[in-house]
Amino acid sequence: MSNFEDDFNEDDYDQPASETNPVRARMKQLEKEAKELRKQVAEFSASQRELAFVKAGIDPASPQAKYFVKGYDGDLTPDAIRQAAEEAQLITPQTVQEDPDQAAWKQSNRIAAGAETASEGPSWIKRIRDAASAEEISDIFAEAQAQGINLG
Repeated sequence: MSNFEDDFNEDDYDQPASETNPVRARMKQLEKEAKELRKQVAEFSASQRELAFVKAGIDPASPQAKYFVKGYDGDLTPDAIRQAAEEAQLITPQTVQEDPDQAAWKQSNRIAAGAETASEGPSWIKRIRDAASAEEISDIFAEAQAQGINLG
């Protein structure tokens, strides 16, 4: 046998590539992992895009919205999507709705402001002390009784 025949043995080619070349086997493994990761990134991007449309108030499953969702290439913020959908007459413009908590705070502030500005009414004891005559005192008692206040 020649040196060539010793170096070139047919049994070497019957073995799987992973056993003969560990670098190539690792590269195949990495390529497979990279392919799977690309697939996951694409799925995540699609989910994130769909979520942006849902946050904007658009149902991506509705027949009218499918073409809009597929063709939209603008900013993926809910406000930008909503504005584009309004321009396309896909959805009706929304009136600005106030946060319920904020509305409650405003109402309580108005009530508190109203309580501060309202007159306290007559101080009956002060008016009685400041009265100059018995006739004035009886008028004060009559006024209090007319308002349903019993000073006696």
